[in-house]
Amino acid sequence: MSTAHIKEYPGGHIHMIGIGGSSMSGLAEMLLDQGYHVTGSDRDETYLVHFAREKGAEVMIGHKAENVHGADLVVYSAAIAADNPERKEAERLGIPAIERAWLLGQLMEGYPKAVGVCGAHGKTTVTSMLSQMMLENGFDPGIHIGGRLDAIGGSTRVGHGDLFITEACEYNRSFLHMPPTIAVVLNIDADHLDCYRDIDEIEETFGQYLSMLPENGTAIGNEDDPRIARLFEKLRCKVTTFGFDRKNDWYPENLQEDERGYASFDLMHDGKKAAEVHMGVPGDFNVLNALAAIATAAEIGLEPEKAADTVARFVGAHRRFELTDTVNGFEIFHDYGHNPAEMRNALSIARKRCKGRLWAVMQPHTFSRVRTLFDQYLTCTEEADHTLVTDICAAREKDPGGLNSGMLVDGMREHGIDAVWTPSFDETEEYIMSHCRPGDLVLTMGCGDINLLNDQIHRHLTEKQEKD
Repeated sequence: MSTAHIKEYPGGHIHMIGIGGSSMSGLAEMLLDQGYHVTGSDRDETYLVHFAREKGAEVMIGHKAENVHGADLVVYSAAIAADNPERKEAERLGIPAIERAWLLGQLMEGYPKAVGVCGAHGKTTVTSMLSQMMLENGFDPGIHIGGRLDAIGGSTRVGHGDLFITEACEYNRSFLHMPPTIAVVLNIDADHLDCYRDIDEIEETFGQYLSMLPENGTAIGNEDDPRIARLFEKLRCKVTTFGFDRKNDWYPENLQEDERGYASFDLMHDGKKAAEVHMGVPGDFNVLNALAAIATAAEIGLEPEKAADTVARFVGAHRRFELTDTVNGFEIFHDYGHNPAEMRNALSIARKRCKGRLWAVMQPHTFSRVRTLFDQYLTCTEEADHTLVTDICAAREKDPGGLNSGMLVDGMREHGIDAVWTPSFDETEEYIMSHCRPGDLVLTMGCGDINLLNDQIHRHLTEKQEKD
């Protein structure tokens, strides 16, 4: 891979392969804002492709060698294999090429306070919550989020202060290209086992990320997680902890939850009450997210009371338990959760809100994830009354054969779950519209293109209303 640097091409032509990814589309926006000419390509038309076009990028559908012609620098996502025709053509023509994480790391350079939020779950929520805290209190941060946040009008923001806030993803060890001065570790869990040997290697890689902190840096983490606690014991820099246990620096007391799952609590810091917190998003896992964001904001210099005020107003990033429609008396939500733990969390929120029957609509994501977490998928929707499973979203992978959603459904049924295989979005929509009743709640889940099912239902409803 080239060692090229984005700053070597001011105002240049940057071509982005896989521009429709959540991170890539955000980086495209950031480059456009800095005066670069951006082109890109992706496999399918998606809402993020449309977003990139709206911001000024020229996007081609389909990967073709000629798409890179004229580019000064090529950026590709980790999902783009070395045999991609555009990567091969860039190599043939001698056009320098860098992976997405390298670009993000380069854009972070020069910020005295560089915050990286990492972990298997919750990165987007914590990064979004922290970003909103900073913006509402007069800070001017650069921001990169793997989702869309209304508070910044997208997924990125070009800041002009000394602070940069970003998600730092462990997939393909990407975060090792993003040296932080403040590292926030939310959890360490078994995921991305297509590029890690096992959970121990994942823990070891998080340790490598933490080792990039300077001695005057700060590590912030959930010490209820034994793997994080073990890594923090080895650090020489400042360490701040959060969690439900009173051993942490930041923890909740008098924790209460209303009937919809929205929590309130006294925020404790070093054994003293620092603020009262009223959550604007439901779920006990979001209490942990709020603790992480507040602890980080305090490290940056924001008073806990002001951070807590933002938490009450924070309603989440897009694709995080997002209401997309109310149809014939039942609600349809979407959530980005794509591994079993995240799906279970999303359904726990939905269960409290649902007045009738709860429908889980799962799009399994990547064959490798389904294979390595197969048994966990079989029970993760047990809180739902009914489960629909679409075909597996291959994403960056090719179908290896011998694995499909029907096998998941068979295993779910053996565990007493009422599961149905509805392979396509058309079949899934037809099943939902013909079976759901007033008071029901439908939750589509996945990080692939399952959100397009919600868009499709909304479009068909709008068309029907216009005809009527």
